[in-house]
Amino acid sequence: MTNPQGGIRWPPLLVGGVCLVAIGLAVGYQLRPDTATSAPAGLAAPQLPHAEHEENPAASTDLTSDALVTLTPEMVARAGIKTSLAEAGTATAFLRMPGVVQPNAYKEVAVTSLVSGRVVQVRGELGQRVTAGDALATVYSPELADAQTAFIVARADQVAHAQRQIRTQRLTAIGAASREELELLEAERAMHDSAVETARARLVLLGIPEERTQRLAGPQDVVTTIDVRAPLAGVITRRTANPGLLIDPTTPLFTVVDLSTVWVIADLNERDFAKVRVGSPTTITSGAYPGLTLRGRVSYIDPQVQPETRTAKLRVEIPNPAGQLRFGMYVDVQAGESIREGVFVPKAAVQVVGAESVVYVARRDDPGRFMERKVEVGDPTGGRVPVLTGLEPGDLVVTEGVFFLRAERERLAGSATSR
Repeated sequence: MTNPQGGIRWPPLLVGGVCLVAIGLAVGYQLRPDTATSAPAGLAAPQLPHAEHEENPAASTDLTSDALVTLTPEMVARAGIKTSLAEAGTATAFLRMPGVVQPNAYKEVAVTSLVSGRVVQVRGELGQRVTAGDALATVYSPELADAQTAFIVARADQVAHAQRQIRTQRLTAIGAASREELELLEAERAMHDSAVETARARLVLLGIPEERTQRLAGPQDVVTTIDVRAPLAGVITRRTANPGLLIDPTTPLFTVVDLSTVWVIADLNERDFAKVRVGSPTTITSGAYPGLTLRGRVSYIDPQVQPETRTAKLRVEIPNPAGQLRFGMYVDVQAGESIREGVFVPKAAVQVVGAESVVYVARRDDPGRFMERKVEVGDPTGGRVPVLTGLEPGDLVVTEGVFFLRAERERLAGSATSR
Protein backbone atom coordinates (compact mmCIF):
# COMPACT_ATOMS: atom_id res chain seq x y z
CA MET A 1 0.00 0.00 0.00
CA THR A 2 1.22 3.44 -0.92
CA ASN A 3 0.32 6.82 0.42
CA PRO A 4 -0.51 9.79 -1.74
CA GLN A 5 2.99 11.09 -1.37
CA GLY A 6 4.36 7.94 -3.02
CA GLY A 7 5.89 6.19 0.10
CA ILE A 8 5.11 2.72 1.44
CA ARG A 9 2.41 2.62 4.07
CA TRP A 10 2.72 -0.24 6.65
CA PRO A 11 -0.36 -1.74 8.16
CA PRO A 12 -0.76 -1.02 11.92
CA LEU A 13 -1.00 -4.69 12.84
CA LEU A 14 2.29 -5.48 11.13
CA VAL A 15 4.08 -2.67 12.95
CA GLY A 16 2.75 -3.84 16.30
CA GLY A 17 3.95 -7.40 15.68
CA VAL A 18 7.46 -6.28 14.85
CA CYS A 19 7.65 -4.31 18.12
CA LEU A 20 6.53 -7.28 20.18
CA VAL A 21 9.21 -9.51 18.60
CA ALA A 22 11.92 -6.94 19.35
CA ILE A 23 10.85 -6.65 22.99
CA GLY A 24 10.84 -10.45 23.38
CA LEU A 25 14.35 -10.76 21.97
CA ALA A 26 15.63 -8.12 24.38
CA VAL A 27 14.10 -9.81 27.39
CA GLY A 28 15.42 -13.20 26.34
CA TYR A 29 18.93 -11.81 26.00
CA GLN A 30 18.83 -10.47 29.55
CA LEU A 31 17.70 -13.84 30.94
CA ARG A 32 20.37 -15.99 29.24
CA PRO A 33 22.58 -17.74 31.94
CA ASP A 34 25.76 -17.47 29.90
CA THR A 35 25.54 -13.70 29.79
CA ALA A 36 24.65 -13.10 33.46
CA THR A 37 28.27 -12.39 34.46
CA SER A 38 29.70 -11.26 31.16
CA ALA A 39 30.84 -7.69 30.70
CA PRO A 40 30.92 -5.48 27.67
CA ALA A 41 34.02 -5.57 25.57
CA GLY A 42 36.83 -3.45 26.93
CA LEU A 43 35.68 -3.63 30.60
CA ALA A 44 37.21 -5.87 33.32
CA ALA A 45 35.04 -8.67 34.69
CA PRO A 46 33.74 -8.03 38.25
CA GLN A 47 35.73 -9.85 40.97
CA LEU A 48 34.21 -12.47 43.25
CA PRO A 49 33.41 -11.11 46.69
CA HIS A 50 34.66 -14.29 48.40
CA ALA A 51 37.07 -17.13 47.78
CA GLU A 52 35.93 -20.23 45.94
CA HIS A 53 35.61 -23.37 48.01
CA GLU A 54 36.14 -26.59 46.09
CA GLU A 55 35.20 -29.57 48.18
CA ASN A 56 32.42 -32.11 48.42
CA PRO A 57 29.33 -31.02 50.37
CA ALA A 58 29.72 -33.79 52.91
CA ALA A 59 33.14 -32.45 54.01
CA SER A 60 32.07 -28.81 54.19
CA THR A 61 31.20 -28.92 57.89
CA ASP A 62 34.40 -30.70 58.96
CA LEU A 63 37.16 -28.13 59.53
CA THR A 64 39.82 -30.81 59.87
CA SER A 65 39.09 -32.62 56.58
CA ASP A 66 41.25 -31.89 53.55
CA ALA A 67 39.64 -29.10 51.56
CA LEU A 68 40.72 -26.63 48.91
CA VAL A 69 40.37 -22.90 49.48
CA THR A 70 40.94 -20.79 46.38
CA LEU A 71 41.95 -17.15 46.53
CA THR A 72 42.38 -14.64 43.74
CA PRO A 73 45.78 -12.96 43.36
CA GLU A 74 44.31 -9.79 44.82
CA MET A 75 43.08 -11.66 47.90
CA VAL A 76 46.47 -13.37 48.33
CA ALA A 77 48.19 -9.99 48.27
CA ARG A 78 45.66 -8.42 50.63
CA ALA A 79 46.04 -11.27 53.15
CA GLY A 80 49.85 -11.01 53.06
CA ILE A 81 50.22 -14.73 52.59
CA LYS A 82 53.76 -16.10 52.84
CA THR A 83 54.93 -19.69 52.70
CA SER A 84 57.81 -21.80 53.94
CA LEU A 85 59.11 -25.27 53.16
CA ALA A 86 58.51 -28.17 55.50
CA GLU A 87 62.00 -29.48 56.18
CA ALA A 88 63.33 -32.79 57.36
CA GLY A 89 65.80 -32.45 60.21
CA THR A 90 66.61 -33.01 63.84
CA ALA A 91 66.00 -30.91 66.93
CA THR A 92 67.28 -30.97 70.47
CA ALA A 93 64.57 -30.75 73.11
CA PHE A 94 65.22 -29.33 76.58
CA LEU A 95 63.07 -29.20 79.67
CA ARG A 96 62.95 -25.73 81.25
CA MET A 97 62.48 -25.25 84.99
CA PRO A 98 62.96 -22.39 87.46
CA GLY A 99 65.65 -23.03 90.05
CA VAL A 100 67.08 -21.52 93.24
CA VAL A 101 70.78 -21.33 94.13
CA GLN A 102 71.67 -23.00 97.42
CA PRO A 103 75.00 -23.77 99.12
CA ASN A 104 76.66 -27.09 98.52
CA ALA A 105 75.67 -28.86 101.74
CA TYR A 106 78.73 -31.10 101.47
CA LYS A 107 80.98 -28.04 101.56
CA GLU A 108 79.18 -26.05 104.26
CA VAL A 109 80.86 -26.34 107.66
CA ALA A 110 79.76 -25.09 111.08
CA VAL A 111 82.93 -23.97 112.88
CA THR A 112 83.13 -24.80 116.60
CA SER A 113 85.80 -24.70 119.26
CA LEU A 114 87.52 -27.91 120.29
CA VAL A 115 87.63 -26.76 123.92
CA SER A 116 85.21 -25.23 126.37
CA GLY A 117 85.90 -21.72 127.55
CA ARG A 118 85.23 -18.06 126.81
CA VAL A 119 85.67 -16.16 123.57
CA VAL A 120 88.21 -13.40 124.07
CA GLN A 121 88.81 -12.22 120.49
CA VAL A 122 86.97 -12.47 117.16
CA ARG A 123 88.65 -11.95 113.77
CA GLY A 124 86.17 -13.44 111.32
CA GLU A 125 83.50 -11.21 109.77
CA LEU A 126 80.38 -11.94 107.74
CA GLY A 127 81.14 -12.21 104.05
CA GLN A 128 84.87 -12.51 104.63
CA ARG A 129 86.77 -14.88 102.38
CA VAL A 130 89.08 -17.15 104.34
CA THR A 131 91.55 -19.88 103.57
CA ALA A 132 91.99 -23.14 105.42
CA GLY A 133 93.82 -22.56 108.71
CA ASP A 134 93.00 -18.87 109.12
CA ALA A 135 92.37 -17.90 112.76
CA LEU A 136 88.76 -16.80 113.21
CA ALA A 137 88.57 -16.41 117.01
CA THR A 138 90.59 -16.90 120.22
CA VAL A 139 89.21 -18.84 123.19
CA TYR A 140 90.46 -18.79 126.79
CA SER A 141 90.14 -22.33 128.17
CA PRO A 142 90.99 -23.66 131.66
CA GLU A 143 90.24 -27.11 130.23
CA LEU A 144 93.13 -26.71 127.83
CA ALA A 145 95.48 -25.72 130.68
CA ASP A 146 94.38 -28.75 132.72
CA ALA A 147 95.07 -31.08 129.80
CA GLN A 148 98.58 -29.71 129.35
CA THR A 149 99.28 -29.96 133.07
CA ALA A 150 98.08 -33.56 133.06
CA PHE A 151 100.46 -34.34 130.22
CA ILE A 152 103.40 -32.71 132.01
CA VAL A 153 102.67 -34.71 135.20
CA ALA A 154 102.25 -37.98 133.29
CA ARG A 155 105.50 -37.52 131.45
CA ALA A 156 107.34 -36.56 134.68
CA ASP A 157 106.03 -39.73 136.36
CA GLN A 158 107.18 -41.72 133.34
CA VAL A 159 110.68 -40.29 133.54
CA ALA A 160 110.92 -40.86 137.31
CA HIS A 161 109.72 -44.44 136.97
CA ALA A 162 112.22 -45.14 134.20
CA GLN A 163 115.09 -43.95 136.42
CA ARG A 164 113.85 -46.10 139.33
CA GLN A 165 113.66 -49.12 137.03
CA ILE A 166 117.25 -48.59 135.88
CA ARG A 167 118.47 -48.44 139.50
CA THR A 168 116.55 -51.60 140.38
CA GLN A 169 118.07 -53.44 137.45
CA ARG A 170 121.55 -52.57 138.73
CA LEU A 171 120.67 -53.67 142.26
CA THR A 172 119.21 -56.91 140.98
CA ALA A 173 122.43 -57.58 139.07
CA ILE A 174 124.49 -57.41 142.31
CA GLY A 175 121.84 -59.21 144.37
CA ALA A 176 120.72 -56.14 146.32
CA ALA A 177 117.15 -56.31 144.92
CA SER A 178 114.85 -59.18 144.18
CA ARG A 179 113.75 -60.31 140.76
CA GLU A 180 110.14 -59.92 141.83
CA GLU A 181 110.65 -56.22 142.58
CA LEU A 182 112.11 -55.68 139.10
CA GLU A 183 109.18 -57.39 137.39
CA LEU A 184 106.74 -55.22 139.32
CA LEU A 185 108.53 -52.09 138.11
CA GLU A 186 108.40 -53.33 134.50
CA ALA A 187 104.62 -53.76 134.78
CA GLU A 188 104.22 -50.26 136.23
CA ARG A 189 106.25 -48.84 133.35
CA ALA A 190 103.58 -49.96 130.88
CA MET A 191 100.98 -48.08 132.93
CA HIS A 192 103.04 -44.87 132.91
CA ASP A 193 103.61 -45.13 129.16
CA SER A 194 99.87 -45.54 128.61
CA ALA A 195 99.11 -42.48 130.78
CA VAL A 196 101.51 -40.33 128.76
CA GLU A 197 100.02 -41.43 125.45
CA THR A 198 96.52 -40.79 126.73
CA ALA A 199 97.45 -37.26 127.82
CA ARG A 200 99.17 -36.66 124.47
CA ALA A 201 96.11 -37.86 122.52
CA ARG A 202 93.88 -35.55 124.54
CA LEU A 203 96.05 -32.57 123.64
CA VAL A 204 95.80 -33.50 119.98
CA LEU A 205 92.02 -33.67 120.25
CA LEU A 206 92.02 -30.22 121.86
CA GLY A 207 93.94 -28.79 118.95
CA ILE A 208 97.50 -28.68 120.38
CA PRO A 209 99.91 -29.65 117.60
CA GLU A 210 102.51 -32.35 118.22
CA GLU A 211 105.48 -30.01 117.96
CA ARG A 212 104.04 -27.82 120.72
CA THR A 213 103.33 -30.86 122.86
CA GLN A 214 106.98 -31.84 122.67
CA ARG A 215 107.97 -28.46 124.13
CA LEU A 216 105.82 -28.89 127.25
CA ALA A 217 108.43 -29.28 129.93
CA GLY A 218 106.91 -27.40 132.86
CA PRO A 219 104.17 -25.03 134.02
CA GLN A 220 105.86 -22.12 132.23
CA ASP A 221 105.10 -23.77 128.90
CA VAL A 222 101.35 -24.13 129.50
CA VAL A 223 99.09 -21.97 127.28
CA THR A 224 95.57 -21.01 128.28
CA THR A 225 94.23 -19.74 124.95
CA ILE A 226 93.75 -21.39 121.60
CA ASP A 227 92.73 -20.14 118.15
CA VAL A 228 89.62 -21.38 116.37
CA ARG A 229 90.69 -21.86 112.73
CA ALA A 230 88.82 -22.16 109.45
CA PRO A 231 88.58 -25.82 108.43
CA LEU A 232 88.36 -25.01 104.71
CA ALA A 233 88.62 -22.17 102.25
CA GLY A 234 85.39 -20.30 101.63
CA VAL A 235 83.19 -17.44 102.75
CA ILE A 236 81.83 -16.79 106.23
CA THR A 237 78.06 -16.83 105.85
CA ARG A 238 77.16 -16.85 109.54
CA ARG A 239 78.74 -15.54 112.75
CA THR A 240 77.52 -16.04 116.31
CA ALA A 241 80.85 -15.55 118.08
CA ASN A 242 81.33 -12.40 120.15
CA PRO A 243 83.86 -11.59 122.89
CA GLY A 244 82.74 -12.85 126.28
CA LEU A 245 80.57 -15.67 124.91
CA LEU A 246 80.82 -18.85 126.99
CA ILE A 247 81.09 -21.85 124.70
CA ASP A 248 81.59 -25.59 124.57
CA PRO A 249 82.44 -27.87 121.64
CA THR A 250 78.77 -27.93 120.55
CA THR A 251 78.46 -24.14 120.21
CA PRO A 252 78.56 -22.98 116.55
CA LEU A 253 80.70 -19.88 116.16
CA PHE A 254 80.83 -19.46 112.36
CA THR A 255 79.55 -21.05 109.19
CA VAL A 256 82.03 -21.27 106.32
CA VAL A 257 80.88 -22.27 102.83
CA ASP A 258 83.06 -23.23 99.90
CA LEU A 259 81.56 -21.33 96.95
CA SER A 260 83.64 -23.01 94.27
CA THR A 261 80.57 -25.15 93.60
CA VAL A 262 76.90 -24.51 94.42
CA TRP A 263 73.66 -26.40 94.17
CA VAL A 264 70.71 -25.40 92.05
CA ILE A 265 67.43 -26.85 93.29
CA ALA A 266 64.50 -27.07 90.86
CA ASP A 267 61.04 -28.65 90.94
CA LEU A 268 60.65 -31.46 88.41
CA ASN A 269 57.03 -31.98 87.37
CA GLU A 270 55.68 -35.49 87.62
CA ARG A 271 54.80 -35.63 83.93
CA ASP A 272 58.45 -34.95 83.04
CA PHE A 273 60.04 -37.72 85.11
CA ALA A 274 60.80 -39.78 82.00
CA LYS A 275 62.64 -36.88 80.35
CA VAL A 276 65.35 -36.36 82.99
CA ARG A 277 67.60 -38.73 84.89
CA VAL A 278 70.65 -38.53 87.15
CA GLY A 279 73.56 -37.57 84.93
CA SER A 280 71.48 -35.60 82.40
CA PRO A 281 73.32 -32.49 81.15
CA THR A 282 72.01 -29.13 82.30
CA THR A 283 72.52 -25.49 81.37
CA ILE A 284 72.06 -22.74 83.95
CA THR A 285 71.33 -19.12 83.00
CA SER A 286 70.49 -16.11 85.13
CA GLY A 287 68.72 -12.84 84.44
CA ALA A 288 71.21 -11.15 86.77
CA TYR A 289 74.10 -11.95 84.42
CA PRO A 290 72.97 -11.84 80.76
CA GLY A 291 75.21 -13.97 78.62
CA LEU A 292 76.46 -16.09 81.53
CA THR A 293 76.00 -19.81 80.88
CA LEU A 294 77.05 -22.49 83.37
CA ARG A 295 76.91 -26.18 82.63
CA GLY A 296 76.51 -29.11 84.97
CA ARG A 297 74.72 -32.41 85.41
CA VAL A 298 71.80 -33.64 87.45
CA SER A 299 73.31 -35.16 90.59
CA TYR A 300 70.16 -36.08 92.49
CA ILE A 301 66.40 -36.47 92.01
CA ASP A 302 64.31 -36.75 95.15
CA PRO A 303 62.55 -40.14 95.26
CA GLN A 304 59.62 -38.53 97.06
CA VAL A 305 56.92 -36.58 95.19
CA GLN A 306 55.42 -33.57 96.94
CA PRO A 307 51.67 -34.29 97.16
CA GLU A 308 50.67 -30.61 96.96
CA THR A 309 52.58 -29.76 93.77
CA ARG A 310 53.17 -33.21 92.23
CA THR A 311 56.83 -32.36 91.83
CA ALA A 312 60.14 -33.81 92.99
CA LYS A 313 63.24 -31.85 93.94
CA LEU A 314 65.98 -31.95 91.34
CA ARG A 315 69.55 -30.99 92.23
CA VAL A 316 72.31 -29.78 89.95
CA GLU A 317 75.86 -29.15 91.13
CA ILE A 318 77.61 -26.50 89.05
CA PRO A 319 80.97 -24.72 89.28
CA ASN A 320 80.98 -21.17 90.62
CA PRO A 321 84.64 -20.13 90.48
CA ALA A 322 83.95 -16.39 90.33
CA GLY A 323 81.30 -16.51 93.06
CA GLN A 324 78.73 -14.85 90.81
CA LEU A 325 75.89 -17.12 91.89
CA ARG A 326 74.60 -16.09 95.30
CA PHE A 327 72.39 -18.07 97.62
CA GLY A 328 68.70 -17.55 97.00
CA MET A 329 69.13 -16.32 93.40
CA TYR A 330 66.56 -17.42 90.84
CA VAL A 331 67.99 -19.08 87.74
CA ASP A 332 66.66 -20.92 84.69
CA VAL A 333 67.46 -24.60 84.35
CA GLN A 334 67.52 -26.44 81.03
CA ALA A 335 67.67 -30.13 81.81
CA GLY A 336 67.62 -33.24 79.71
CA GLU A 337 68.37 -33.61 76.05
CA SER A 338 66.67 -35.61 73.33
CA ILE A 339 67.45 -35.68 69.63
CA ARG A 340 64.25 -35.69 67.58
CA GLU A 341 64.08 -36.47 63.86
CA GLY A 342 61.17 -35.62 61.60
CA VAL A 343 59.50 -32.95 59.48
CA PHE A 344 59.60 -29.45 60.93
CA VAL A 345 57.57 -26.34 60.12
CA PRO A 346 57.57 -22.85 61.67
CA LYS A 347 55.39 -22.58 64.74
CA ALA A 348 53.21 -19.93 63.05
CA ALA A 349 52.11 -22.43 60.39
CA VAL A 350 50.14 -24.60 62.83
CA GLN A 351 46.56 -23.67 63.74
CA VAL A 352 44.45 -25.38 66.38
CA VAL A 353 40.88 -26.04 65.29
CA GLY A 354 38.86 -27.63 68.05
CA ALA A 355 40.94 -30.54 69.30
CA GLU A 356 42.91 -30.87 66.06
CA SER A 357 45.91 -29.15 64.52
CA VAL A 358 45.88 -28.09 60.87
CA VAL A 359 48.22 -26.46 58.38
CA TYR A 360 47.51 -24.89 55.00
CA VAL A 361 49.55 -26.31 52.16
CA ALA A 362 49.99 -24.21 49.01
CA ARG A 363 49.50 -25.93 45.63
CA ARG A 364 52.69 -25.49 43.60
CA ASP A 365 50.99 -26.29 40.30
CA ASP A 366 48.01 -24.03 40.92
CA PRO A 367 48.82 -20.70 42.63
CA GLY A 368 46.07 -19.34 44.84
CA ARG A 369 44.84 -22.74 45.96
CA PHE A 370 45.50 -23.94 49.50
CA MET A 371 44.80 -27.32 51.05
CA GLU A 372 43.74 -27.43 54.67
CA ARG A 373 45.39 -30.54 56.09
CA LYS A 374 45.05 -32.16 59.50
CA VAL A 375 48.41 -32.95 61.13
CA GLU A 376 49.74 -34.47 64.32
CA VAL A 377 52.43 -32.37 65.98
CA GLY A 378 54.92 -32.73 68.82
CA ASP A 379 56.25 -30.24 71.36
CA PRO A 380 57.62 -26.99 69.87
CA THR A 381 61.39 -26.67 69.83
CA GLY A 382 63.04 -23.30 69.32
CA GLY A 383 60.31 -21.77 67.13
CA ARG A 384 59.80 -24.94 65.12
CA VAL A 385 57.17 -27.63 65.47
CA PRO A 386 57.78 -31.29 64.61
CA VAL A 387 55.00 -32.70 62.43
CA LEU A 388 54.57 -36.40 63.16
CA THR A 389 51.96 -37.15 60.48
CA GLY A 390 50.30 -35.25 57.66
CA LEU A 391 53.25 -33.60 55.90
CA GLU A 392 56.19 -34.59 53.77
CA PRO A 393 59.52 -32.79 53.40
CA GLY A 394 59.23 -30.15 50.68
CA ASP A 395 55.56 -29.32 51.25
CA LEU A 396 54.91 -25.59 50.99
CA VAL A 397 53.05 -24.45 54.14
CA VAL A 398 51.52 -21.04 54.82
CA THR A 399 53.24 -19.14 57.66
CA GLU A 400 51.70 -15.66 57.32
CA GLY A 401 48.06 -14.99 56.50
CA VAL A 402 47.00 -18.25 58.12
CA PHE A 403 44.21 -16.56 60.07
CA PHE A 404 42.74 -15.21 56.82
CA LEU A 405 42.65 -18.70 55.31
CA ARG A 406 41.17 -20.16 58.45
CA ALA A 407 38.47 -17.51 58.62
CA GLU A 408 37.58 -18.05 54.98
CA ARG A 409 37.48 -21.79 55.51
CA GLU A 410 35.14 -21.45 58.48
CA ARG A 411 32.92 -19.01 56.58
CA LEU A 412 32.58 -21.35 53.66
CA ALA A 413 31.97 -24.30 55.95
CA GLY A 414 29.21 -22.34 57.70
CA SER A 415 27.66 -21.41 54.37
CA ALA A 416 27.64 -25.07 53.31
CA THR A 417 25.98 -26.06 56.58
CA SER A 418 23.20 -23.47 56.21
CA ARG A 419 22.41 -24.89 52.76
